[in-house]
Amino acid sequence: MIGPSGTTRLAGVIGDPVRHSLSPALHNAAFAHLGLDWTYLAFEVPAGGGADAVAAMRALGIEGLSVTMPHKAEVAEACDELSPAAAMLGAVNCVRRSGDRLIGENTDGVGFVNSLRSQAGIEFAGMHAVVLGAGGAARAVVVALVSEGASVTIVNRSVERAMQAAELGKQAASAAGLGSSMSVMVGAPGAVREADLVVNATPLGMHGTDPMPAPPELLGRGQIVVDLVYMPAQTPILEAADEAGAQILNGTGMLLFQAAEQFKMWTGRAAPIRAMGAAVGLDIAG
Repeated sequence: MIGPSGTTRLAGVIGDPVRHSLSPALHNAAFAHLGLDWTYLAFEVPAGGGADAVAAMRALGIEGLSVTMPHKAEVAEACDELSPAAAMLGAVNCVRRSGDRLIGENTDGVGFVNSLRSQAGIEFAGMHAVVLGAGGAARAVVVALVSEGASVTIVNRSVERAMQAAELGKQAASAAGLGSSMSVMVGAPGAVREADLVVNATPLGMHGTDPMPAPPELLGRGQIVVDLVYMPAQTPILEAADEAGAQILNGTGMLLFQAAEQFKMWTGRAAPIRAMGAAVGLDIAG
């Protein structure tokens, strides 16, 4: 394999922390599979440096940028234009070039629903989902689920932030022509017991000392429990759900499918999903 050269195109991910990221493995596997003269790196950018990273993208001719915590809101403000999804969420997880302009995108929601369709064969219409959390990732998941026809209950320590996420869900329902037929509400942890789908969209589980994001006794057979955390691969809530007989998925699938959307935006080529999945230990047809 020939290494980078003067003609190699560069993409990367910014975050803090970011050295644990699987994104370089995903994208570099895709570039290699298609024989593209691209490379992808991880850049550790401290909090408050998101706008500087966008400026560096302009100055250095970086072709594409993935954006993770804690930069999504700041990067949204630094882009020349936002996609409808990024504008609604006020968060950018991907920057692409359009001529001299930098466009902020958000592929989290589509990555989430595509991953569940591929890995679990889920169709969302009529499903009742409980989303734990109300941050950027949670809001993207709420909007995506509502747009697919699911009803959603949001559980979060801050009721005010949960209400903001619910309002975004209602806006998404209206935009999808679903209007008041969709239920988007703020609830208490007890709502988990009646859920078809439970999504942990908080960072709780990344560290061994973290508390559980929901009482484990509320989880049970017939549910699908998803944790957006992918390191560790099995968090405490997934362990509890597995013991209770629920179907479990971690965040690696969402990472893969949101990266596939970004790859297509940057290169104009369909992402080689199977090769990308193999790079992170997922057996994905495609």
